[in-house]
Amino acid sequence: MEQKNANYGLGMSVFGSIFFIFGFATTFIITLNSPVKAIFGLSETAAQLVSAAFFIAYPIMSIPTGKLIGRIGYKNTLMAGLILMGIGSLIFLPAAKLPSFPLFLVATFILATGVVFLQVSANPYVAALGDESSASSRLNLTQALNSIATMVAPWLISIAVFTGLNLPSNDKLITKAMGLAAADRVPLPFIIMAAIVILVAIIIFFIKLPGIGGETSVQAKKSVWKHPHVILGALGIFFYVGAEVGIGGLILSYLKSTMHFEPELAGKYVAIYWGGAMVGRFFGSIMLSKNIDNIKKYVYVAMVLLLAFISGSFVTGWIWNIGLIFMIVAVGNFLLMQLGKGNAARSLAVFALVAAVLALVTAFTSGNITLWAVISIGMFNSIMFPNIFALAVKDLDPGELSTASGIINTLIVGGAIIPLIMGKIADVSGYSWAFVVPALCYLYIFFYAVKGSKFRSA
Repeated sequence: MEQKNANYGLGMSVFGSIFFIFGFATTFIITLNSPVKAIFGLSETAAQLVSAAFFIAYPIMSIPTGKLIGRIGYKNTLMAGLILMGIGSLIFLPAAKLPSFPLFLVATFILATGVVFLQVSANPYVAALGDESSASSRLNLTQALNSIATMVAPWLISIAVFTGLNLPSNDKLITKAMGLAAADRVPLPFIIMAAIVILVAIIIFFIKLPGIGGETSVQAKKSVWKHPHVILGALGIFFYVGAEVGIGGLILSYLKSTMHFEPELAGKYVAIYWGGAMVGRFFGSIMLSKNIDNIKKYVYVAMVLLLAFISGSFVTGWIWNIGLIFMIVAVGNFLLMQLGKGNAARSLAVFALVAAVLALVTAFTSGNITLWAVISIGMFNSIMFPNIFALAVKDLDPGELSTASGIINTLIVGGAIIPLIMGKIADVSGYSWAFVVPALCYLYIFFYAVKGSKFRSA
């Protein structure tokens, strides 16, 4: 029993760090849309090609990665993913120094391929590492660690790239010299990222990870396609990632154009948007857990609320009233989570419906109401990926997990398609109308939670 607990703890610790790494990389790339727009003088649609180059790796590489896991195992696939991330990170150096937008996109794709290796490996591993009934709780916990990184990334961009440049809020006023100055700031974060991921790959090489069933099974793979809840869940991931990335990629430009925020300040609000996912996922991990008694749950909830207050204040330069508002939004998030009654599907339905309403409020209101509506969407995005994933792989055999994960992660390509649609609408009709698109995405997720996740093969 002690050995089993030690293996479980080791597995969760390693994969917690993996989720942090690919969370940071993903959000860093998404948030780079605005600096890249300044560096290369792009339209909003063209700037969204950065996100597209990242997320197009998922349909190309996810299913092959699932098959690769079956051949070489989770550990070797993880190391390969980390090495690819290191290579991609280093290619950003010449891309920014030249500067070359095509090379920037190539570096993004290589980095993304490494992230795909990590994500296809990590999610089924965490889901299968313990009891199926608590899979959603474990995934929410690791996704919360992922979300700490997603909050740090845009804050780091606002500090490392924008501080001291004094870029105008109107992108049309950005000169070529300003763009080149921004380009000079880009390489350092990627050098640090390359060093970290290569170090983690070396550490993983020297440790023994606990095994899970089905790592090398190649039987009954095609049967996954006969499970409607898997395919509908993959579509849920398509719309969820598309909505989350589309919003995250547009917020900075949206706040600059509609509320005339300076880029540095707008970047800090982007950090709060992503930080909301962190807070909500910690709540999800706590409330969906079957192994924490009620007294401890509420102690942990109080700690998460304190985290919301401190993190919201920190990323805005210790503006305490912003931290307080962020904490109040977190209280509302927690209260609405109670409507889910600890059930993954029901909790997902509540959050999807609220997110759809907030997206529509963003589209059709203005001022502080709009600001906090769009920022709050991040908190209601929180449990969507882990809950959709847990519902989609529920009742599968261990040997089907890697293939199912490959299919589901393929549909993360929504992060390439939906942002391009939103960017085009923003260019043609304005930023406000672009937020109708994620509202429709969240309504599909509501359908999946209420009905689609219950469909089973005959």
